[in-house]
Amino acid sequence: MHSTRSPLPAELSAAAPSGATRSAAPSSGVVIATVAGNALEFYDFVTYAFFAVYIGKAFFPASTPLGSLLLSVAVFGVGFVSRPLGGIVIGHFADRAGRRPAMLLTIALITVGTAVLALTPPYSRIGIVAPLIVVAARLVQGLALGGEVGPATAFLIEIAPSHRRGFSASWQLASQGTATLAAGILGVSLTATLTPAQLESWGWRVPFGLGLLLVPIAVYLRRHLPETLHGGRTPAHQSGLRGVRLHRRILGLSILLILGGTVSTYVGNFMTTFAIATLKMPPLAAMTATVVGGAATFSCSLLGGWLSDRFGRRPTMLWPRILLALTCVPAFHALIAHPTPAMLCSVTLLQTALTALSASASIVAIPEFLPRGFRATGLSLAYAAAVTVFGGTTQFIVTWLIEVTGNPAAPAWYVAGTSVLCAGAMMRVPETLGRPLED
Repeated sequence: MHSTRSPLPAELSAAAPSGATRSAAPSSGVVIATVAGNALEFYDFVTYAFFAVYIGKAFFPASTPLGSLLLSVAVFGVGFVSRPLGGIVIGHFADRAGRRPAMLLTIALITVGTAVLALTPPYSRIGIVAPLIVVAARLVQGLALGGEVGPATAFLIEIAPSHRRGFSASWQLASQGTATLAAGILGVSLTATLTPAQLESWGWRVPFGLGLLLVPIAVYLRRHLPETLHGGRTPAHQSGLRGVRLHRRILGLSILLILGGTVSTYVGNFMTTFAIATLKMPPLAAMTATVVGGAATFSCSLLGGWLSDRFGRRPTMLWPRILLALTCVPAFHALIAHPTPAMLCSVTLLQTALTALSASASIVAIPEFLPRGFRATGLSLAYAAAVTVFGGTTQFIVTWLIEVTGNPAAPAWYVAGTSVLCAGAMMRVPETLGRPLED
C-alpha cells in the first residue's frame, strides 16, 4: 500500500525500500526516526518508575510511606491495562493503512499523556481529582505504547536485508536502553542538585517536561519515513481478530517469550525504588544504578541482535535466559548482604545485560513468524498482553511480596520463576534465521 507524502530528506529517502529484495542496511536516519518514538514513550514509562516514591507522595497520600508507594506503583500498572487495546487497534491500523501513520499516531498519544502527567497539580491542591487525572494519563500512555512496538519493529525488519534483520530490530530494545540511560542521568543530576523537599515538590516533574521538548523532533523524523507496507489488500481471514484465531499458537508462545524479559526488565527498573525503600540507600546512589542499567540495555541489545544474525534466534534468546534464572537469586542475596553502590550497580548490570541479550533475539523472531498483513497486529498484541499481565503487575507484586514475606530477595525469586517458564517456551519455537518474510 503506497501513500502520498512530501519529499523525503536525502538520508531517509536513500533507505526507502524498492522491492522485496534489499541488499543495503537501513540508514542511521531511518533507524533513529523509527526508534525515536519508542525511546520517548519508554522514557516516560521508566521515569514514572524511577520517581514512584515522589509521585506517590504527590498524588496518593497514605498513612504510611509504604502505602503511598503501593498506590503509586499500582497506578504505574494502570498504564498497562490499555496496552492490549492499543496493540490490536493501532496494530491493525498499521497493517491496513501503513507503518508510518501508525507510528505518528502513537507519538501523538504519548505526548498527550505525558503533558497531562507533568502538569497535573498535586493532591494537596485539587484533592481526589489529581489521582483521577493521573490514572487517565497513564491509560493514554499505555494505549500509545501498546500500539508502538508492533508497527516500529515490523518496519525495522521489513526495511532491513535478511542477514541484518536481527541487528536492525535490536535497535528497538536499544532505544529503551537509551531512554533508561537518559532517565537515569536526569535522576542522578536532579538528586545531586536538589534537596529532598524540592524533589518531592516539583523536581520529579522536570524529566517529563524535558521529554516533551523532544516530541517535535520525533514527529518531524517520522513524517519523512518511507512506507514498507506494500502490496495488495490483506485477506480478511489473516487480519484483525480473525488473524488472532489463525495464529493463536504462535501468539501464545510469543507471550511466553516476552514475559521473562518483561518481568526482569521491570524488576530492573524497580531497582532504584528497591534501593531507596528497602535497602535504605541514599537516593543519589540508587539513581546511579539506572545509568548502568540503561547503558547495559543499549549495548547488549545490539550485541544480542548481532549474535542472533550470526548464530540464530533461539540460542541467543535461550542461553542468557537460563543464565539469568540461575544467577539472579544469589546476586540479590549478595546485594542484600552488601548494600553498597558498587554491588547495586553490579547486580543491575548482570540482570539488564542478560535480559537485553535474550530479548533482542525474541523481538525479531516473533514478527518473522507472522505474515505481512498481521505482523504489526500480532507482535503488538503479544507484547501488550505479556507486558500488561506481567509488566504491569511486577512492581506491585514484588513490593507486596517484600512486605508480606519480609524477604527482600523476593524480586529475584519472581525473576527466576518466570525465566524458567520463558525458557521452556523458547525451546519450543523453531529457528527463523534466514527464513524469508511471509507476504
